Amino acid sequence: MKHRIDPKIDCVFKALLGSEANRNLLIHFLNAVLATELGTPVDQAQILNPYNDKEFLDDKLSIVDVKAQDRQGRFYQIEIQLLNYRHLPTRITYTWADLYAQQLRSGQDYGRLRPTYGIWLLAENLVPDDEAYAHHYKLRDERGRALLEHGGIWLFELDKFSAERIETEEQRWLKLFKDGGQLDEAALPDWMHTEEMRQVMATLKQFSEKELNYFAYQARENFLREQRTIAKELEQAERELEREREARELAEQALAQERNQAELALARERKEKASALAEIERLKVLLAQR
Repeated sequence: MKHRIDPKIDCVFKALLGSEANRNLLIHFLNAVLATELGTPVDQAQILNPYNDKEFLDDKLSIVDVKAQDRQGRFYQIEIQLLNYRHLPTRITYTWADLYAQQLRSGQDYGRLRPTYGIWLLAENLVPDDEAYAHHYKLRDERGRALLEHGGIWLFELDKFSAERIETEEQRWLKLFKDGGQLDEAALPDWMHTEEMRQVMATLKQFSEKELNYFAYQARENFLREQRTIAKELEQAERELEREREARELAEQALAQERNQAELALARERKEKASALAEIERLKVLLAQR
């Protein structure tokens, strides 16, 4: 390949899993990631928002997730996320709920709802207090009992993922998205020698060697780099504003406490003065009676 291509760049990611030409890769990915979850493996899938290479040349705000529905009616949303930010968990939950709710049209009953799966590949860690790279979230109570088995949210933190040997297809895909940007076509590692990974390399090669596709890739890479920079600067500014707000609140609390203490001291002083005056009057009465 002329240029090494990172499969985490969203237009490449969507070309791999969201194009009609790579529909079999999408099916393989879903079965790999949800192998222990799906009672019936995915054998067919309809891509609901298929990849179009032209949209990435003209529209920097293209929809870059992958949405699909299988033969059993189950829905899937797959997304790559390069930057972790404060409201990402809210966004992840909202997109799952939105896809789940969009199944029903006016007048349709709840029995038509089908399991929905949100699958997120995260370049940065979202759950810092947990060493596990895979997290499966479902509707459960505090004792782990299911309210309803209707899918859930699958998070994969690529930065935490590490495997000396690739033993499952899930690991193979995660390895690809974590380290694919460093792959050398002339010296591919053993774990890349499968039919699916050879097809992946063919797609990466198209981005590398076709001038128009490579320009699209570069444009997306630069755009995402700028967005990450802006987002980090914005988050830093928000943190500084939050620290200033907390400092201001602490100062106001300290001032209010000082005022309360001054008011209490003044009240005590007035009480003591009133007591002293009352004692003087008492003594005057005693003297007058003698």
